[in-house]
Amino acid sequence: MGRIVVTEFISMDGVMQAPGGEKFKYEGWTFDFDRGEGGGKFKAEELFDAEAQLIGRVTYDSFAGAWPQYEEEWEGEMKEFARRFNSMPKYVVSSTLVDPEWTNCTVIDGSGDVPGQVASLKEQVDGNILLAGSRRLAQELLEHDLVDELRLMVFPVVLGTGDRLFGEFSDKSTWKLVESNPVGSDGVLTLVYRRA
Repeated sequence: MGRIVVTEFISMDGVMQAPGGEKFKYEGWTFDFDRGEGGGKFKAEELFDAEAQLIGRVTYDSFAGAWPQYEEEWEGEMKEFARRFNSMPKYVVSSTLVDPEWTNCTVIDGSGDVPGQVASLKEQVDGNILLAGSRRLAQELLEHDLVDELRLMVFPVVLGTGDRLFGEFSDKSTWKLVESNPVGSDGVLTLVYRRA
């Protein structure tokens, strides 16, 4: 049985938009902070512990345009990270993408019953299914109680604008904090929550 693990870079006020450089008032805002070795270890462990990735179309376009290039450019541990990122199975939720060019991608029909298809995917994949970025998809899966774990890297900044991970939901949900660690030298914090 698979587990949906939502992993996000977020600000203190919950903004997750454009942490790495997409068009936004504060594009690339995470680069202003030191994540240190602890931050790198946190991201590497979650990636290498995952069996697959689940992403929305906007995140797919961003990732597919960057990660193959990173594998060619980077060296050492970062090259291995990029290689893993590129080679693992990826499931892209989209109503328009037909023939994905990125390696090892399968399209989930975004115009159909996405929660039902993701529930079926959880039955097929044995292990963690990592969902990064993909705000609308993450919110839809949170709404339908399909997310098993939240892995948040919280940056010490209030952006005051931008897309937030947590939007309007029809009901409350309760989570248990299972891990909390400061990383880097700038007050970045990693938090891991599981369904209570």
